[in-house]
Order: sequence, then structure tokens, then C-alpha cells
Amino acid sequence: MTDTRIHASAVVEAGARIGAGVEIGPFCVVGPQVSLGDGVVLKSHVVVTGDTLIGDGTTIFPFASIGEVPQDLKFRGEHVRLEIGARNRIREYVSMNPGTEGGGGVTRIGDDGLFMAGSHVAHDCQVGDRVILVNNASVAGHCHLGDDVIVGGLSGVHQWVRIGRGAMIGAVTMVTADVIPYGLVQGPRGHLDGLNLIGLKRRGASRADIAALRGLLARLGQGSFRDAARDCAGADVTAMERDVLDFILGPSDRSFLAPRPA
Repeated sequence: MTDTRIHASAVVEAGARIGAGVEIGPFCVVGPQVSLGDGVVLKSHVVVTGDTLIGDGTTIFPFASIGEVPQDLKFRGEHVRLEIGARNRIREYVSMNPGTEGGGGVTRIGDDGLFMAGSHVAHDCQVGDRVILVNNASVAGHCHLGDDVIVGGLSGVHQWVRIGRGAMIGAVTMVTADVIPYGLVQGPRGHLDGLNLIGLKRRGASRADIAALRGLLARLGQGSFRDAARDCAGADVTAMERDVLDFILGPSDRSFLAPRPA
């Protein structure tokens, strides 16, 4: 535990694995099955429990609850796990739950995410890299969020929903169906409102890539997403278009959020 600093009021239970350079602040509680990677910082009043792995360089702010049992009435105390990647920022009052037996047993969070105050990641979610959950955004059980997804403040994502990489969910939006990669969804009951142009530009997408995605979206809007995607699947497409087509044709029994009728 080289250069590790643990406040005298913190409780670190026997069996916890603490990396080098870890800082555990006042009144934190770290359970016996927890593993904290090098350079992890728990500010104060943080609870980390269960079979929980937190990757190097992650910082967790006061009053977060990480690894507590799932909010699922089917949970019966089986062995489950929460894995959080490196360099995440987990702000005040965030809650993240491990998996359940029926969902594979593991909740996974990628690297370099920002989880703002009051946000929630439920059991069995699979969350990619560089994901941002804005204040009080909630992601229900079994959801998949791809890399670079942003979920706006006070928004909710229904259980089992998939959100493709680079998509953005606007504030105060309820997402009840799958969202294609790079899509923009907003509204009290979310609809597909074109492309996430801000996110695409931030990640350096070229004008040609954006134009190709716009053309693909127009073709997909002419009927069933899956039927239209099958028609496009054999064509010569860009890598970003392929992301969208593979996502639509991937394994899911949910429908897709579509544009509003003209």
C-alpha cells in the first residue's frame, strides 16, 4: 500500500485490496471484497461494498454508494460483481449496483466516464468508455450503453434498452426503445431527432462521414429499420454507417426510436 493514505475515521474491512497511492477520506466504508486500483481516491462518506473492482485513477465523491445489492426483487443474495474501469469521475450521490444471476451477474463500467451527481447505473448494465451521465440521469437494469454516449440530466433509460456509440439523449427524456449509434434523442417520450452532430464533430468526424450518416438515416426512415438496414447491409458503406447497420441488425427484441413523421 505504498503512499496510501487512509483517514483515521474510515473503515476498511479485512480482505479489501488497496492499490498504491490510494486516498480514502473521512468516514468512508470499504468492504472486504472490494479492490481499489492504484491512485483511486474516495473523497469522504463514500460506501464501496460487495465484490467490486474499481480501476486505477478513479475518483469517487462524497455520499456515493457503489456496489450495494441490486434494486431487483428477484435478487436472493447470489454472488454478483461490479467492475468499474480506470479514470472515472463518480460524483456526489451516485449509485451503481452489481449484476444479478438472471442478467449474467456482472455490471461493467468502462474507462474515462463522468457520472454526475445523483445519477444511477442499475444491475447488469454494460457501459462503454467515455460515457457521461448528467445530473440525476438513471439507467435501468440490463441496458447497454456504447462508447461516448451522453445521457442528459433528469433522463431515464428503460430496462433492456441499447444505446449505440456516440448517441446523445437530451435532458428530461424517457428512452423506451433502442437508439442507433450517433443518434440524437430528445423529448418527454424520446424520438429520434437526427444525428448527434455536436458529438460527431467533437470526435473529429469528417463532413463526408456526417453526410453519409445523414443519407443512411434518410434511407432507414423509409420503412422498418431492420428491413431497411438489411437492404443496405450489402452496400459499400463507411465505418460509421457500418456501426449503425450492425447495431440495428444485432440481437435485440426491442423496437427502435424513429424520427417523427413529417
